[in-house]
Amino acid sequence: MRVSVKLFARLRELASPDFEERFEADSITVAELRQRLGEHLPQLAPHLECAAIAVNEEYVPDPATRLRDGDVVAVIPPVSGGEVPLHLVTAAPLDRDALREAVRTDASGAVVLFEGVVRNHHQGHAVLRLEYEAYATMAERQLAAVAAEVRREFAAREVHAIAAHHRTGMLEVGEVSLLVVVSAAHREDAFAAALRTVDRIKETVPVWKKEYGPDGAVWQEGVEPRPGAP
Repeated sequence: MRVSVKLFARLRELASPDFEERFEADSITVAELRQRLGEHLPQLAPHLECAAIAVNEEYVPDPATRLRDGDVVAVIPPVSGGEVPLHLVTAAPLDRDALREAVRTDASGAVVLFEGVVRNHHQGHAVLRLEYEAYATMAERQLAAVAAEVRREFAAREVHAIAAHHRTGMLEVGEVSLLVVVSAAHREDAFAAALRTVDRIKETVPVWKKEYGPDGAVWQEGVEPRPGAP
């Protein structure tokens, strides 16, 4: 099978903007195409994780989506759409560089970035992938509430900004599901505030995950929600 690939913006400067990939199989997944591109064009590899994929001019958030002969695949880097929101729930890949820049200030001596990554095991059994579901509008409001709560807790210290982005949809092992970034004057405060933010997100933000393993799929048990003071 043959798949046409289109690159844009900074990706276009690293490789030919339009080319064709050929596969022996009759069908491949989006994840398999990403892997092939990273192997054949290593200069693109650092940028592929944060890029979205569109097939025949439609965004495809699920990496398990199958491609067919003749499909046109666009690899789309983060778009220029204005300021990066500090609190976001999205099916698109997360952009760690953009979020880091969104919280950094000239007074920040430390910027701590936490990445929650899908791992291949949980409580002694294998994990193939995770599917995240969210009450998206409430989850974004709660991410903002958590950031405000943590900044109140650290009011006596120089914590400048807190941002958090959470993925939804099907994620493969190794993909990033959560980004939390904290800027502060000092590293101790940045690390402590980042840890507190992650803990409170796990306790309060309405996001659920279904675990897919060799024996089937099951929703992971979470914790009872513990909202903070309004």
